[in-house]
Amino acid sequence: MTQTDQPLDFLWFIPSSGDGSYLGSDDLARPADPGYFREIAVAVDRLGYSGVLIPVGAACEESFVLAADLAARTERLKFLVAIRPGTATPAYYARLAATLDRVSNGRLLLNIVVGGSAQELAGDGIFLPHDERYDHASEFFQVFNELIETGHSTLDGKYIKAIDAKLGLPPVQQPRPPIYFGGSSDAAIDFAGGLVDKYLTWGEPPAQVAEKIAHARKAAAARGRQASFGIRLHFIVRETDDEAWEAADRLISKLSDEAIASAQEVLTKNSDSVGQARMVALHNGRRDKLEVSPNLWAGIGLVRSGAGTALVGSPETVAARLREYQALGIDTVIASGYPHLEEAYRVSELLFPALGLPGPRGQLRSSFGAHQVFGGGGHGGNVKLTSAS
Repeated sequence: MTQTDQPLDFLWFIPSSGDGSYLGSDDLARPADPGYFREIAVAVDRLGYSGVLIPVGAACEESFVLAADLAARTERLKFLVAIRPGTATPAYYARLAATLDRVSNGRLLLNIVVGGSAQELAGDGIFLPHDERYDHASEFFQVFNELIETGHSTLDGKYIKAIDAKLGLPPVQQPRPPIYFGGSSDAAIDFAGGLVDKYLTWGEPPAQVAEKIAHARKAAAARGRQASFGIRLHFIVRETDDEAWEAADRLISKLSDEAIASAQEVLTKNSDSVGQARMVALHNGRRDKLEVSPNLWAGIGLVRSGAGTALVGSPETVAARLREYQALGIDTVIASGYPHLEEAYRVSELLFPALGLPGPRGQLRSSFGAHQVFGGGGHGGNVKLTSAS
């Protein structure tokens, strides 16, 4: 079986800072609302997604607390939850992680977010230069992993000091929940090579993704390790390519030049993230050249920090583009779309069949076997057909 024959692991996204239908506009916007996040989680659990990414940041709901709330309302869904080294001790994060894994019955995934905004990190009390943050993170996860795998750790390091630290209750997953991480700098990829189980990239053109994967593979191999690979992408999938591109245009139809300029100034001045710089370089704040690779659209990155590209097209077109990434070694997709509840349905109903993914779980029979079509939801039910159509 080749890489592209393997089914993708498909996760969705919880927009814990808010959601909407138009970028750069309050029209049809949805504020951060725990009730809405529950709707999304319950829907994607049923629709066949394997998990959800919960982001971290000053503008977001706290990821561990939100994950615990959503875990109690879902059955199979896994939760990719961020750890930001330095905002709490390794021992405290180990207790959080072990407890969340226990109360969710082994549904925790861990996402390392070292941070790319010096301004936001300063608010969290972290004042290390870019590359040095990864040295700090290496010591942090030495203690964290020892605690969550063995229950005890001691380290007298340059950044982390933990003397006879203990964890009383182990996680469900052994030796620990899987660790995910994304970073584009040399320091980040070197850090990833010694630690992470799944290296993540934002949605760059395939040639650029191939270079990053090769770099990450080399870094892991130098330490006698192997890593798997995932990609973070938005999706605009419609029944035809033309409809999908119309939806992409609509998403930024209320986005002003002033809003773009303001967002780009923040993204370039307040961030020392190499990954963010690579996202900005795909469009450079311009509306006129947003298709940066076949069906890869950079319009979201005009205002959104982090992942700023979407695959746009019909199910067959988008599936073909995803297979190109699979051929490079990608086996996991962390997806999203605006608004997230409706687009979770579209991606499951339209794209999953084209990818050979099973789709909704636990669907009940809708008839005793006679071929029926949707009849509008009236009291008479569906329409029975006398012959196949």
